[in-house]
Amino acid sequence: MTHNLQNQQILLAKRPTGMPTMEHFSFQNAPLPHPEDGQVLIQTLYISVDPYMRGRMSNEKSYVAPFKLNEPMNGRIVGKVLQSKSDQLHIGDKVVGMLDWQKYNTADINNVRKIDENGAPLPAYLSVLGINGLTAYFGLLDIGQPKEGETVVVSGAAGAVGMITGQIAKLKGTHVVGIAGTDAKTDFLKKELGFDEAINYKTTDDMSKAIAASCPNGVDVYFDNVGGSISDDVMNHLNDFARIPLCGAISSYNRTDGDFGTRIQPKLIKSRSLIKGFIVGDYSEQFGEGMRDLSTWLAEGKLTYKENIVEGFEHVPDAFLGLFSGDNLGKQLVKVSEE
Repeated sequence: MTHNLQNQQILLAKRPTGMPTMEHFSFQNAPLPHPEDGQVLIQTLYISVDPYMRGRMSNEKSYVAPFKLNEPMNGRIVGKVLQSKSDQLHIGDKVVGMLDWQKYNTADINNVRKIDENGAPLPAYLSVLGINGLTAYFGLLDIGQPKEGETVVVSGAAGAVGMITGQIAKLKGTHVVGIAGTDAKTDFLKKELGFDEAINYKTTDDMSKAIAASCPNGVDVYFDNVGGSISDDVMNHLNDFARIPLCGAISSYNRTDGDFGTRIQPKLIKSRSLIKGFIVGDYSEQFGEGMRDLSTWLAEGKLTYKENIVEGFEHVPDAFLGLFSGDNLGKQLVKVSEE
């Protein structure tokens, strides 16, 4: 069944300084892996590319280990079981897990999770029903704690996390303002997702003034995906006891100048605000709760999600690099093979 299959990997060829390019990746053919007892052979169907992977390309201490040079990069993957040496997973089952960027992987059955392809389309398990949806859910509800009638601002609002965050905030009865980088994205946020206001930061001369106009009652929750000058401007409008879930800082990931900016401490002290950095893994023991709520809202039509899917294993690096030029609306995925 598998003797004619050709495996291929994408390796980290060298570590980038500043913006990564294609030269930082390399492709190589590899032997087809064979499962041992308690393992399965998985054919890659979809690969998720995410901004946090940029940090793993650098050899710096962080909440997750750096990628190793001349070894495959890895991330969240949805795949199909081709061979099984376990009675818990069977040929044809669809699974999701952290796997190497290659066409075929072996994995211990405890390191992947079977998914219900009848419950939602397979790509959804890498977006709204995956890490992105859970990040939005826990960051907003546990740290942000939005209350009905409050104002929630989301930066990077047209990204995979941001668009789910804003919709959950609407479900909680808040006034939601999204910040994104094109008119197409701001239109999508308002017309398709129900955001109350949306600001295109690239065409706005005075962001602080635009935020004031969109948030007449100030900002109670700021879900920060971007950092940088946009966040400096939002923090000028914090209400007393505002909450800031700090999810990402994509504006600084490829900078080499130190990203100097406004000092935020006086703003936080005056407003007595809470800012808390988090990663979704902090909530791993509560993933079941998050998945239940997200699945319910999705089934009830209360959540909409958008994916940008490119086809072909060879386009994985391109899709990843596109994250930093703002190409993607919603979740960026690569379809590697047919379901």
